[in-house]
Amino acid sequence: MTASECLPPAKIELQGVSKIYETAQGTIEALAGIDLTVYEREFLCIIGPSGCGKSTLLRIVADLCPRTSGELIFNSSAQQTKPLTAMVFQEYAIFPWRTVLDNVCFGLEMRGVPKKERHEIAEHYIRKVGLTKFTRRFPHELSGGMKQRVALARALANDPQILLMDEPFGALDAQTRTLLQQELLRIWEEDRKTILYVTHSIDEALLLGDRIVLMTARPGTVKTEYQVDFPRPREIKIKATEKFGVLYYEIWQALKEEVQRSMVEEVL
Repeated sequence: MTASECLPPAKIELQGVSKIYETAQGTIEALAGIDLTVYEREFLCIIGPSGCGKSTLLRIVADLCPRTSGELIFNSSAQQTKPLTAMVFQEYAIFPWRTVLDNVCFGLEMRGVPKKERHEIAEHYIRKVGLTKFTRRFPHELSGGMKQRVALARALANDPQILLMDEPFGALDAQTRTLLQQELLRIWEEDRKTILYVTHSIDEALLLGDRIVLMTARPGTVKTEYQVDFPRPREIKIKATEKFGVLYYEIWQALKEEVQRSMVEEVL
């Protein structure tokens, strides 16, 4: 059996994807010729310097931003009644006038799922993220970490084939971030959805991901990839191992070059 035959089927394929923004100051080439395959049930993390187009790439996959050129191919399952993708943003993108339950129900409601059924589904995912006691609360009554749990539950309740996460824990304090990383790992282990996860943190990418894609400074393209072969299920103690430290340093050395290049270009 060859190495390619051992791989799971491709879920997302990007072929030569580029993005150019037209601004009052001229054109900005955000992405240049991205070639990337995301495999079925893979947890893929994307890292890179600020401004390298990580979030733009995620928004192109989510169909929130049109690509300038290239091909985007989804190998979708036969179930067309459920969304292909759902996205969790860094900002707390939940409706302030809706309770936790109604926020989590939103996507199901838009799809016409009957009220009793959508409440049952929403309550199931609210339990998964540990917010059962807050079902009837409004966002202003929740902490930042709780709001992100609501956003995660809402995305999961819609049962997308692909979960897109754009630095979902980036605005949280270190302790809350660590707890939610562990929560996400626990939930993901249960159904192994395909996840495309953008982060600035090498630590986070190593803890969560099966594979890490490192992008170059703008215009962003794929610089290199790293396989993360730590055993699953993973726990936070993996960070204390020598293997974790060695791989962290290797990735940082490659990332540092791009961060420095990005800083020089900003000055110029």
